Amino acid sequence: MSKKIVAVNAGPRKGRNTDTLIDEAIRGAQAEGAQVIKFDLFRLEKYTGCISCFGCKKEKFKGHCVCRDGLTPVLDAIREADGLILGSPNYLSQMTASFRALYERLIFQNLTYNIETPCCNERFIPVLLIMTSNAPDDRYTALLDEYRNTLNRFIGPAEVLVSGNTLQIDDYNKTDWVWSMFDVAEKQKRHETVFPAECRKAYEAGRNLVK
Repeated sequence: MSKKIVAVNAGPRKGRNTDTLIDEAIRGAQAEGAQVIKFDLFRLEKYTGCISCFGCKKEKFKGHCVCRDGLTPVLDAIREADGLILGSPNYLSQMTASFRALYERLIFQNLTYNIETPCCNERFIPVLLIMTSNAPDDRYTALLDEYRNTLNRFIGPAEVLVSGNTLQIDDYNKTDWVWSMFDVAEKQKRHETVFPAECRKAYEAGRNLVK
């Protein structure tokens, strides 16, 4: 029986850096025979982050977020998955608000506040976390370590893939403002030389998620 992989894009821009890397990881997973379902958080019905209702702490709802909205199908799919691909651009030194909404509800439903068994998740799955950023690759090491550690603890063994100094638009010269903070030529060169290698890494990471 083929494995089921859930991929989640927490970025708003179709076909750009985050979405491209996620799709490469999906291709890798599919190459190993996996079935993949992909969710674009910016295109779901209305949803929120955790509302701290504590419904998931009741025994009959243990491990299940009881809030019903646009994120419910995503959480349900992850619960039945054999692997998870999460991708988000970095906005203002943090993942997108859409990513955080999913992350809060994904993690909190498994948190018990019980010292003996702090996590009620009984089905750990491998996770690939992809982050893209306009800043250099090594800018957010502490942030990504925190995400990796929490995912390891509540969802399953997590691998992180970072793509930094990304090309944000195709032509920086065709805008109404000056991007003087950036070396535009360097960004373009990196996109042409380094980003393809990162796509290959995403592809291999997707394969490894299934193996």
